[in-house]
Amino acid sequence: MDYISQGIATAFQLLARGDAETWSAVITTLRVSSLSILISLLLGIPAGFLLGSISFPGKNSIRTLVDTLMALPTVVVGLLVYSLISRRGPLGEFGLLFTLEGIVIGQVVLGLPIVVALTASAIESLEIQLRQTLLTLGTTKKQLVLSTLWEARYAVTVAAITAYSRIISEVGVSMMLGGNIKWHTRSITTAMALETGKGEFAMGIALGMVLLFIVLLVNLFLAEFKRRSAA
Repeated sequence: MDYISQGIATAFQLLARGDAETWSAVITTLRVSSLSILISLLLGIPAGFLLGSISFPGKNSIRTLVDTLMALPTVVVGLLVYSLISRRGPLGEFGLLFTLEGIVIGQVVLGLPIVVALTASAIESLEIQLRQTLLTLGTTKKQLVLSTLWEARYAVTVAAITAYSRIISEVGVSMMLGGNIKWHTRSITTAMALETGKGEFAMGIALGMVLLFIVLLVNLFLAEFKRRSAA
């Protein structure tokens, strides 16, 4: 068990002295995951609102598809996006493979169904009664949309955090689409897999500690937001 305690001690040292390789993976992860969740929210919240508030032919089939996509394994997403952006794929001319942009595309595919599905569920849970009340008060369509989203703000925030947690902790997409290139596309999770496989246990622990800290901050934010919403 000595190697575990030594690994933890060395991990603290790597983080404290600002080890360039360790922090490169951290910064890459934060950049990519932040852009991925932003795009997922910009696309997913409007789509989820429409899916939850409008009835149309085939709606149940779309909901089933979206719910299914929530559980897609990351390696499957990586394979599908790889086939699109590789040199022989339809998007190959853009040179997205083994780039941060390629990883973002894959992570959006992971996060978007979560945002859409959970937002739609939130809107459906309050839409009928709230819609009737707001229409009685003579609200415009714009006011109706904004008021509905405001009432569902906690559930939408949960959707965002759930999607971000899936995005930041995935490894299959980053490995397949980013190529785990040092100083360029290497993220926390891919670096952990690589370094642990090489026997560099300390760096794996250091990166794992950072990842746990990020997830903790996200959950603390959710808890504080819930407390303020209930106040």
